Amino acid sequence: MSLFGGKKESYKDKKSLVIYFSRADENYSVGYIDKGNTEYIAEYVKDITNADLFKVEPLVPYSKDYNTCIQEAKQRVGNAPIKENIKDISSYEVIYIMTPIYWGTYAPELETALKELDFTGKTIRIVTTHEGSGLANVPRDIKNICKGANVLEDAIAIRGADCKNARNKIENWI
Repeated sequence: MSLFGGKKESYKDKKSLVIYFSRADENYSVGYIDKGNTEYIAEYVKDITNADLFKVEPLVPYSKDYNTCIQEAKQRVGNAPIKENIKDISSYEVIYIMTPIYWGTYAPELETALKELDFTGKTIRIVTTHEGSGLANVPRDIKNICKGANVLEDAIAIRGADCKNARNKIENWI
């Protein structure tokens, strides 16, 4: 139910794509991990909605060391080549965009993946993973890059340390 008694729109049965960036190795406050925090969230959305997944991967991997990685990310802003581009999103109704917070916004590789796509008429839902930054500037920046999309204001931020146990939160959000 919505605040005004109407039904909340369900996104479970809409043709969906999850575009996400996630990094394993040393992460802030959780130490070394085998799978990135954002990847857990992407997999929950896939399981709940039957969405397709597209993992954005850097052409040049980041350092395993957290502090080195964040410096590398800062240097890649505006020039972050990726291994593979998304070919076509025309068949999708809902696009979930998921990212850790890097320097107050999305991972630079995510911008590379998104900037050439046609988002006209698409619904965008945003998830960030963080350790204190919340959503940061991601909703604003996604609106700026995803021209023609309906970027929903129900974006959620999940602490990285909580991602492994956030399935119920994601299910309630969807």
